[in-house]
Amino acid sequence: MPKSLYSRHNEIFLALLRDSRESVQLRQSDLAHLLGRHQATVSRVESGERRLDVLQLRQWLAALGVDFPTFMNELDRRLGDSAVLASVLRFPFAEPLAKPLVELASSERRRRR
Repeated sequence: MPKSLYSRHNEIFLALLRDSRESVQLRQSDLAHLLGRHQATVSRVESGERRLDVLQLRQWLAALGVDFPTFMNELDRRLGDSAVLASVLRFPFAEPLAKPLVELASSERRRRR
């Protein structure tokens, strides 16, 4: 069975996560120590067995000394086909935000009424 677009994009994300750790010459056990976690946790994240939420990702990158926006820009560059990803996931913020989030939230509330 062919892999879904989502899993291919996740593989790109995981590769960037590993590349980020390796670029600062840390072993998984070194990063685990910085995070106060077990090496197995780092391994599970990097292999895709365990996911990080955005706040955990931010903490992970801070431990590596990697700037969060820089990481996200590089991820976007590596994905390269965010329009395709957006059509699959139907995520409303795939395009750059033309309106502030406050305006979007209030228009969404009005739409639901």
